[in-house]
Amino acid sequence: MFPDGDGPSADPAGDRHERRIRSFQPRRSRVTVNQRRALLKLWPKWGVEIDGDRRLDLDALFDTLPPGAPVVLEIGFGMGEATAEMAAADPGTGILAADVHTPGQGNLLALAERDGLTNVRVANGDAIILLREMLGPGVLAGIRVFFPDPWPKKRHHKRRIIQPEFVSLAASRLRPGGLLHCATDWEPYAERMLEVLSGCPALENTRADGGYAPRPDFRPLTRFERQGLAKGHVVRDLLFRRVPDPDPGTGTPPS
Repeated sequence: MFPDGDGPSADPAGDRHERRIRSFQPRRSRVTVNQRRALLKLWPKWGVEIDGDRRLDLDALFDTLPPGAPVVLEIGFGMGEATAEMAAADPGTGILAADVHTPGQGNLLALAERDGLTNVRVANGDAIILLREMLGPGVLAGIRVFFPDPWPKKRHHKRRIIQPEFVSLAASRLRPGGLLHCATDWEPYAERMLEVLSGCPALENTRADGGYAPRPDFRPLTRFERQGLAKGHVVRDLLFRRVPDPDPGTGTPPS
């Protein structure tokens, strides 16, 4: 689809790291002229291949922001409209947006260029490899997983991204106080998300009642979400905070 080196790879990590059931399938469907132009122009500057072969220097990656600026990882961003809106509303925060959908990658880059957003970087590939191999412990201010594939059939539940192993890994990459924010309009998946997140000792629910959170103002309504609401779907937000590591002397989190 793209000349060598000029756009995102079909599968940058391949099978070099492990063979496991993935929660996604790479999708390199048709791109528009504008999306292709954005990819060819901006991918060399703002694109990140998730190859698992290096540790990312977030200060260097977000060189348009002050050193130490907060960085949020968004896993799965569709066509990128909500991502661009959140980036525009919070220009001091870097957004590392990971997906495997080539048209969406091009669309987000085009939106960032159109709106003058210099705090967006687009990552291509498996977010688990990104978290495990390319991001160090405690480097992220937040992780967002909005409307992941619910894989509704029981035999496919093993493909869901929100699993105990993923949540434990994600929590380890959050700094103390960092937020893991999930949202879904599939009620059985929301119930499972709540169970898995609540079971992670490194996280605490921001809701005192231990339940779902109201949609925060910073999460825009997406076109997909509006369609679901029109069909009577109930959207659930889950906001969990990274707790400090236990004090080695007492075994309890510092107050």
